[in-house]
Amino acid sequence: METAARAVIPHLVAQPDLRITAFINREAAGTLDGVAEVVVPVNATNRVEWVRGEQQHIPRLAARAGCDIVHSLGSTAPLWGRFRRVTTIHDLLYKLAPEAHFGVHGLGMRVLVPAAARRSHRIIAVSEATRRDLHEHLHVPSSKVDVVPQGVTLPAHVDRRPERMVLCVGAKRPHKNAVAMIDALAGTDLRAVVTGYRTAYDDVLRQRAAELGVELELPDWVEDLSDLYARAGVVVVPSLYEGFGLPLLEAMAHGVPVVASNRSSLPEVAGDAALLVDPEDRRGLREAIERALRESDRLGAAGRARAARFTWEHTAALTAATYRRV
Repeated sequence: METAARAVIPHLVAQPDLRITAFINREAAGTLDGVAEVVVPVNATNRVEWVRGEQQHIPRLAARAGCDIVHSLGSTAPLWGRFRRVTTIHDLLYKLAPEAHFGVHGLGMRVLVPAAARRSHRIIAVSEATRRDLHEHLHVPSSKVDVVPQGVTLPAHVDRRPERMVLCVGAKRPHKNAVAMIDALAGTDLRAVVTGYRTAYDDVLRQRAAELGVELELPDWVEDLSDLYARAGVVVVPSLYEGFGLPLLEAMAHGVPVVASNRSSLPEVAGDAALLVDPEDRRGLREAIERALRESDRLGAAGRARAARFTWEHTAALTAATYRRV
């Protein structure tokens, strides 16, 4: 969500007839060039503070700034205030993959996401799959939801230096299903790299890799993600559930062959430019990885062409159209 917000806001500023004010937490202050910022006095690394900032401070600050619309980019929204509300809901992870959220965060999402869906004048979903989920599980009328896909910045040059490495990018949580990728690599000479901040799932992945003799790296900070994509032989996105699947698009933009789950939003984003497989079929996943290595050039070119259709400029234009509707 943070990547998408940082990418789209400058393109929203470039849209005609809009005055954009970004309400930014203390940690992010001063990081958006050319954007009018108002600092919300909260520590965004604390989830309780995050909620307090959104529910207590944003309505007051938005009124002071003369905002006609408040667009919340992270699936929750202020529930009061004399302005029109637009909320981007990325997924219903809290409901469809509840093991991904825990403690106060999980409880908060179960309360705040449905409340935002009810109170918003219009909702942006990042995929048709998420729009269907909103209708099916939260009973949101489809006519209230605009589908606005996320984008990607296409590198000017593809610098491919592939190694015998299979890469999985994203948070290390059970629904990302990285353990299936490790299972699929058993008995091969391929090594696995799974990125993402440290979680309890690290130990699960380490234990499975040790049992199967799979070489595994778990970097919790990546200085240069483009370099990691350049060195990946294959990117695997074996998620059991996704609202969009931005790493899939990033990998294709870098010309990396992609193997992805055939569930939720991923087929919609991948089109025919990735190999789609049942994420619970370990044998099928292994065969798809081996095929992707053999067809690297074809899949890489198809992925670049597919990714070129998803731009942040287009995301901003569709978002501006939603503002005009409200």
